[in-house]
Amino acid sequence: MPLKRQKTGSVVCPSCGLLVGVRDGKCYNCGRSNPGLWGFAPLVRHFGGQFNFVSLVVWGCCILYVLSLVATLGMGQNIGMGGFFDILAPSSTSLVLLGAAGAYPVFYLGSWWTILSASWLHGSLLHILFNMLWVRDIGPAVEEVFGSARTIIIFTIAGVVGFLCSSVAGLWMGGPGVPFFMRGATLTIGASASIFGLLGALVHYGRRGGGHLIHREAWMYAIILFAFGLFFPGIDNYAHAGGFIGGFLASMLLDPARRERTDHLMIAFGCLAATALAILASVVHVLALV
Repeated sequence: MPLKRQKTGSVVCPSCGLLVGVRDGKCYNCGRSNPGLWGFAPLVRHFGGQFNFVSLVVWGCCILYVLSLVATLGMGQNIGMGGFFDILAPSSTSLVLLGAAGAYPVFYLGSWWTILSASWLHGSLLHILFNMLWVRDIGPAVEEVFGSARTIIIFTIAGVVGFLCSSVAGLWMGGPGVPFFMRGATLTIGASASIFGLLGALVHYGRRGGGHLIHREAWMYAIILFAFGLFFPGIDNYAHAGGFIGGFLASMLLDPARRERTDHLMIAFGCLAATALAILASVVHVLALV
């Protein structure tokens, strides 16, 4: 298909999926205005077909991880090598620069948009390695059920809900007297909140009629991963719980029983654009405070 605007013929309505004229002002099946999207509907569908959720997340997180290491060195700080779990750890300053969430950035710096960007940042080599392995393990199953675009939407919504919960908990329950498994985060990052969202979406899909096995295995993964946070310090339980809830609710809204539509592709593009803008806003905001 040539990558240009379509001016004649029929296109698929972004809302209901039936054919309409590219110049029609309204879809006569669902009533959507401008179903041809000014002739760009086929172009949106073409680029949507290029989505690969796992590759997008893995490459995006790896690029930002490398940038966080470069930023650490660029600011004259040391890359962490203190322990097994801190191998190649970027500095906290570089993570705040690129969009880490938590009580400090969200409430004290006023960087509320970091709840969008934090899912794409990681605090060490092992942190990103384990999270990307989970993305590669769980992502294809969610993508098969929901489609690539809706999987991106779920990943984004889960991260937003998870890091909002964590940041609020960090504001009210971030003191040293709080047990570590109930402590909110002053600074928090990682794809695990969104990974819990993917599990939450699979749990809803299983309940929706997608299969008892999927429902049971998704619950099992979520319980095992959440249990780790109750016994090991440094794990953001609020982000995980919020991400799971966010993914479950996103699945309810997106309805896995229905097929993916062009509308979902446009929302997914919007999620990725908003995330990129959140990272850029963090860089500009932090540099302005220096």
